[in-house]
Amino acid sequence: MDNPFVITVLGSSGGVARALLTLFEHSLLDEQAPLHYYLSNAKIHGIDREQKPRSYYREFAPELSSRLKLHQLDLTHAESLKQHCMRTKTQLVIDLSWADTRSMIACCDELGIAYVNTALEDTEVDEMPEMEAASLLERIDRFEKVEHTFKQVRAIVCSGMNPGVVQWMAVKLMKENAEQKPRAIYVVEKDDTFYVDRSLVKPKTVYATWSPECFLEEAISNYPVYSIGDTTYMLFDDVYNREYTVRLGDLTFSGCIMAHEETIALADDYELETAFIYRVNDYTTEQIKDNLDNVDELWEYDQKLLHPDDGELDGSDLVGVLLVYDDHERYMYNVIKNTDAYAEFRTNATYVQVASGIYAAAAVILLDGISPGVHWVHDISESEDSRYGDYVTYYLREFVTGTNEGTDGLLLARLVDDEDDDDEDEEADAAVL
Repeated sequence: MDNPFVITVLGSSGGVARALLTLFEHSLLDEQAPLHYYLSNAKIHGIDREQKPRSYYREFAPELSSRLKLHQLDLTHAESLKQHCMRTKTQLVIDLSWADTRSMIACCDELGIAYVNTALEDTEVDEMPEMEAASLLERIDRFEKVEHTFKQVRAIVCSGMNPGVVQWMAVKLMKENAEQKPRAIYVVEKDDTFYVDRSLVKPKTVYATWSPECFLEEAISNYPVYSIGDTTYMLFDDVYNREYTVRLGDLTFSGCIMAHEETIALADDYELETAFIYRVNDYTTEQIKDNLDNVDELWEYDQKLLHPDDGELDGSDLVGVLLVYDDHERYMYNVIKNTDAYAEFRTNATYVQVASGIYAAAAVILLDGISPGVHWVHDISESEDSRYGDYVTYYLREFVTGTNEGTDGLLLARLVDDEDDDDEDEEADAAVL
């Protein structure tokens, strides 16, 4: 490679970017790593509106930091990104920011450069209080209306862990039993990460392993939703007022359903039922349940990211999929202990999982030669030529697969009984969107 390969990372000061740059550091030092060739001759630009000093990056990526140029830039206007990409000759944009997704992709489309992100952001929706309870659904709807118009960019959207790697898991399991279509795909997560030293815990504080603000949007601002085909049902209730059972072999837990990009996309594309069933640490769960009569008060609480730099973490993050058939269930999941995540990557388990999805998407774009346009992970995973799974498993090394004999049924049959609640018909509470 005569000229350096130029990558621009948006949101470079955030936790996800730190984890990704750590993976890049490992790949730079590992000749067998999928992206070693590109990173060995790369120039990386880090953009953030509140940029951190170079010393911050040297702590976790000492070799890579010499190839990193830092910029403090507000991406509210896409023209700023366009001028940056033209000036630096950027070839791949990795968007880990809260900048408007449509604007960022439109910029890359105009310039004909590649793009990867982890989630859909829409700054217009963020400024619409009337959409607070359905903000994610509105973002998805707006993006779907324009995604087909991007013809020059080679983009993979929503490729973190969930959304992202979970769609690859779902497709992998469906390919193994291609003659039988599942009735439902549930994305499931059990994250019991918390401090070893409980004296670090403070009252009136929401703790999460990723952006606490984004977590609260899903947990208390949005209504719970599930999808069947191209129809999404919204339950007019608090997310934490209902829990649903998940069984993965000998492991059983319950969680709440929350709006997520991948479940809506999977339901629409495969014409089945989907939902995201999520359980976080008990402390945060109880904080929310204790305030169900006034969930808005939780926005006044302090918000704290659970990161091992602030105190040793125990627990793990389990993320996977559960496919429901008529007489059995298939499951696949990855689980990482926080102690292992910190020992190897100096971050928490959640961020290692998310960064692995971004890494895999970047590798697909650079190594597999996907066609121009916008792609979702389940779309590229359907291709026999895609090596997304190979790239994901380079750093996410342990996946568990198995079968449940019998089935617990579709979503509404999984509702955990609460003797304090009246016996209700949930279908009467659902509004079709």
